[in-house]
Amino acid sequence: MRLTDLSSKYAAFLMLLGLIFNSINASPIEVDFAHCETKVFKWASSALDFEVREDKRTLRDLLFFLHVPRTGGRTYFHCFLKKLYSSDLECPRSYDKLRFDPSKPNCRLLVTHDDYSMMSKLPKEKTSVVTILRNPIDRVFSTYEFSVEVAARFLVHPNLTSATHMAGRLRSKTNGVSTLDIWPWKYLVPWMREDLFARRDARTRRGPTNYQNNDSYNMEDTVMPLHEYINDPVAHDIIHNGATFQVAGLTNNSYFAESHEVRHCIQLHQSLGEYVLKVAKKRLDNMLYVGLTEDHRESASMFANVVGSQIISQLVTSSSKPGVSHNKSGQCLKQEFYGYNMCAYLLFLYKMT
Repeated sequence: MRLTDLSSKYAAFLMLLGLIFNSINASPIEVDFAHCETKVFKWASSALDFEVREDKRTLRDLLFFLHVPRTGGRTYFHCFLKKLYSSDLECPRSYDKLRFDPSKPNCRLLVTHDDYSMMSKLPKEKTSVVTILRNPIDRVFSTYEFSVEVAARFLVHPNLTSATHMAGRLRSKTNGVSTLDIWPWKYLVPWMREDLFARRDARTRRGPTNYQNNDSYNMEDTVMPLHEYINDPVAHDIIHNGATFQVAGLTNNSYFAESHEVRHCIQLHQSLGEYVLKVAKKRLDNMLYVGLTEDHRESASMFANVVGSQIISQLVTSSSKPGVSHNKSGQCLKQEFYGYNMCAYLLFLYKMT
């Protein structure tokens, strides 16, 4: 055998050995990214296929109000939708309860903080979705302020144990639903409550001080400062890109089995967030209506005209069909429709001016 042949075989052997060695010692980050990219891509492709639909501007039998927290959605519910839909047309505990059975007969209105994964529980071809969005920075401030506000109500108790036990007893004695049952507050409020009591206990042990600070978002002696709040892992999981994850159906409250792994991958590799953004944009485009908190008056008027007019038409038509029971909404609408009062329709618009 010639020397050149031996040299070539030896070189090839070393190259092969190097390839094997490199594959065995590949960076965990590279392997993790490849796995995550595949996982996120597969989810996004499936989600986009699910979104194919026609005639998306027509109100269907069931209206799903996907309520993004701190956007003013509760105003739309109480001042408008609740005036049009009678209680017998609302899905069970639709506004307050996250986990429910939407199979109630004649269920026509669902308003909830659930994310878009709720659509997997609903009749897709018979459901229209509406939502309201807000400047994400303003929404973070509002979320922080509301977390502090609700958690601070428990400071009337002598200690955290007493506050927790009392809250539990009150919830067990009533049929109503507490803020502590609602996503995301069921995570954010207990977290903030525990922090408030810890800081109060620390002040008690330390004694009186002359601590002064005019920055209401950085009063660490009393409450968790905003910068600590938004940098905490809890906030990263729930608040960061919260509206996008909610529209995409990827919150920590999601019905999708793969949602938690997909969300984790996106948090590890932010570049993969483009897939989620694409899905969220597509879903928004397919919704019957999307409002903006910053343009509240214009959005409310558009909601009344685009969504409200179809609700009225739908309910009036339904109440006029032979053999169909006349619910309160249908009776009210039929009596006043031709007078242009239409129950709360003009009242709602009047309040917005």
